[in-house]
Amino acid sequence: MNSFAATDLLASSTALTNIGWIGYIVIGAIAGVIASKVVNRTGQRLVLDTAVGVIGGLLGGFLFSCVVDTTTASWWFTLFTATVGSILLLGLVAQIRRL
Repeated sequence: MNSFAATDLLASSTALTNIGWIGYIVIGAIAGVIASKVVNRTGQRLVLDTAVGVIGGLLGGFLFSCVVDTTTASWWFTLFTATVGSILLLGLVAQIRRL
């Protein structure tokens, strides 16, 4: 991989979609709740699920933007990527807690 390709990859992976910051927080909150249900984490607080959703959304958005063009994505795609990122993040946290 030459330096131009690496620069293009980094630039595309940090591009924002057409959803604002408030939208990211709301979608992250929804994604965190969905992810906590998928990995069967019960008894956790909504604030923690929201934080995991927002951070997982950033993780999922970064990972998906390396593969597909996310700059024109709809909020459904953003919700999907945030949910996938949240599930991955919750799985990672569970693995770290087991150590």
